[in-house]
Amino acid sequence: MESANQDINLNSPNKGLVSDSLTDVPVQGATGTTVPVGLTEEESEELKNELTKVEDEIVTLRQVLAAKEKTAYELKRKLGLTPLNELKQNLTKGWQDVQTSSAYVKTSEKLGEWNEKVTGSDLYKKTQETLSQAGQKTSAALTTVGSVITRKFGDMRNSPSFKSFEDRVGTIKSKVIGGRENGDGLQSPTEMNPTQDGAPF
Repeated sequence: MESANQDINLNSPNKGLVSDSLTDVPVQGATGTTVPVGLTEEESEELKNELTKVEDEIVTLRQVLAAKEKTAYELKRKLGLTPLNELKQNLTKGWQDVQTSSAYVKTSEKLGEWNEKVTGSDLYKKTQETLSQAGQKTSAALTTVGSVITRKFGDMRNSPSFKSFEDRVGTIKSKVIGGRENGDGLQSPTEMNPTQDGAPF
């Protein structure tokens, strides 16, 4: 196990510092002379030593990991990689992974097959024809209604009551406009008080 400790690359400012947080945890059978059932005293002592070494390695690895994470964060910050940019990249990559996944491809193929079956079915064709015919009939009906309304307006305009109304409006119009042309209409205040020839203005 000592070779494992020597292979660890400690490129951190905390290199060589060991936390006592896990080494102080008592191990069953570590205090006292009781030996677990089925183990000799030598085997128990060997396991305790190995446990201590593993705990020391765990602490060292945690320190190395924390230092590496801090270094990675600083590098990302200097490169301008924000958590939002990373999230966008992860989502894009995730969507690409989904699109290339076999489940997505199979589902797309199934939907394509169902679409072909539905559009090729007799029921779909009949429904489409029925809707097309209904649209044509509705269009024809609207055209007919429009021509009927136009014809009714024409009939109304030619009716004696409309002509009488039109004549009355024409008469009133000619009285209003005709009176102004003949000088019978309203006069402006300047026309009521004409200026004299000898006036200074």
